[in-house]
Amino acid sequence: MAELDWTLIAGLASVVAASGVVAGFLAGLFGIGGGAILVPVFFFAFGVAGIDDAVRMHLAIGTSLAIIVPTSLRSFSAHYKKGAVAMDVFKSFIIWVPIGVLLGTLVIASISSTELRVVFAGIATIVGLRLILHRESWQLGSDIPTGPIRWIAGVVIGALSMLMGIGGGVLNNTFMTLYGRSIHQAVATSAGTGVLISVPGLFGAIWAGWGEAGLPPFSTGYVNWIGVALIIPITLYMAPLGANVAHRLKKRHLEVGFGAFLLIVAARFVYSVT
Repeated sequence: MAELDWTLIAGLASVVAASGVVAGFLAGLFGIGGGAILVPVFFFAFGVAGIDDAVRMHLAIGTSLAIIVPTSLRSFSAHYKKGAVAMDVFKSFIIWVPIGVLLGTLVIASISSTELRVVFAGIATIVGLRLILHRESWQLGSDIPTGPIRWIAGVVIGALSMLMGIGGGVLNNTFMTLYGRSIHQAVATSAGTGVLISVPGLFGAIWAGWGEAGLPPFSTGYVNWIGVALIIPITLYMAPLGANVAHRLKKRHLEVGFGAFLLIVAARFVYSVT
């Protein structure tokens, strides 16, 4: 077994811990606990720690998905007990969202870090613009279609979420609210979607990165357990502080703020590949 580089490990731990302060505060501020914040924070933190650029984006996505597993399970359980989950939507996604995650896993295993950043930037740009330009009157229908349209939506949500390392909340919220469901029901159902994405996504990230060169110590495939162990408690501590600030702002201000955050991240990713 190769000797561990404890200087590298200590440096990685300190950078990840500092990034956890930022990620936790932003998650509480914008009400988003998933990878839309964690992935860019991890990506730049791993860069500061000197992680090989060839695996940096993949590692950020895999580590983010590992963190989403316990948080989505806990959130889904709480929402389910309150009867807030749209079980018709959740049950119809049980097969199709994991299929999308599988497709996303195959893509992650076959494309470069540069290409993965471009994919993240593209999706983040679309979502960011939708948040900034959103109007309550924007709807595609009075209720979510059944059959093939819903199945395709599940596959797309699963695949894109895997490619971004997110729990699917932003995408599923958009899908459900565009078809007339309340934001509260959409958020509750997204917690369940997060389970369907993060659990198979975790194993997919481990498989996709198994045996890859350049991974830091304590990594299993594209999941770094130092990041997982440090981020969870730090974000749990910082999120309430961000939430306190959020309560002083209007919902529309938060939407625009999060949209602007995504556009800035997208621009930074595009700049990093040029």
